[in-house]
Amino acid sequence: MKHRILIFLLACSVMLACKKDEKFLYDVEIDNIYLDYQDEEQLTYSFAYTPGLPKDTIWVPVKISGKRVSRERKFQIQATDTGTTAKPDVHYEALKPFYIMPSDSGMVKVPIVLLNAPGLESQSVKLTFQVVGGEDFDNKLPKKTRTKSLLFSNRLEMPSWWMLWVGELGAYSRVKHQLFLISSGTRDLLPQSEFMEIPRSLFYISNTRSLLKFPFSWVDTHPELGYVLTARTDGSGDYDLYQKDAPATKFHLKYFSAADTYIFLDENGNQITM
Repeated sequence: MKHRILIFLLACSVMLACKKDEKFLYDVEIDNIYLDYQDEEQLTYSFAYTPGLPKDTIWVPVKISGKRVSRERKFQIQATDTGTTAKPDVHYEALKPFYIMPSDSGMVKVPIVLLNAPGLESQSVKLTFQVVGGEDFDNKLPKKTRTKSLLFSNRLEMPSWWMLWVGELGAYSRVKHQLFLISSGTRDLLPQSEFMEIPRSLFYISNTRSLLKFPFSWVDTHPELGYVLTARTDGSGDYDLYQKDAPATKFHLKYFSAADTYIFLDENGNQITM
C-alpha cells in the first residue's frame, strides 16, 4: 500500500513539474531588444582625460530578449527629446537610421561618436538614447531597460564609482577629482563588491589622502611627477601647487593661521578633505 502511495505521489510531482515548466516556454511572435547595462547609473565621459582628442567613441551594448536567428535584423537607437541637451553633428555624430544585429547573435555593441565641441570646457551636455525595435524587434520591455543617459564634457565629471566610495572620498568636486588623478595612481576605483580589489582601492585613496594632509612632503617624495609648491606673493601664506610643465593650472593651498595648517580649496572655495 505504501509503495502504491509513493508511486502516486511521484506521478503527481512529475505532472505538476511539467505544468510549471510550460509557463516558461518562450512564445512570442517578435523578439524584444534592450540595453545590456547592469545598473541604472548615468554614464559619464570627459575629454579632459585625453586633451586634444577631437572625438571619441563609446560602445553601447544591445541585447535581444528572444531567440537567435540565422539572418541579420535591424533595430534603431534614437535620441530622446526628454533629457537630451546635446545636439547632433555638434556634440555627437548623428545616429544612423538603423543598426544591425548580426545573424546567429544575441548581442552587438553599437558605436556612438562624441565630438569635442567648443564650449564643453565650461558646460556639460547630456545625450539620452533609447533602443527601439525598428523593423525586426518589438518594444514591449520597460523603457528603463531600453534607455540610458550619457553626461559628457571637456571637464571632469563625477564618475559613477565615486558614490560607491563616498565614505572614504567625501563630497565630490572637480578639483578634488583632479588631485585624485594626480596622486592616487589610478583613474578609477572598482566597486566594493570586488572584494579582492578593496585593499588596492584603499591604497589608491590613501595616496590622495597623503597629498591632501601632507602636501609639502608629498611634493618632495614624488619629484618624478614634476609638481612644485610656490608661495603666493600677497602675504597670505597661501601656496599654489602646479606642474612645472603646465604652470597655468594651479591648485590653491590655503594657510589657516589659527590652526597652523594648509588645506586645498576646490572650485567653489570649499575646503577639500577626506
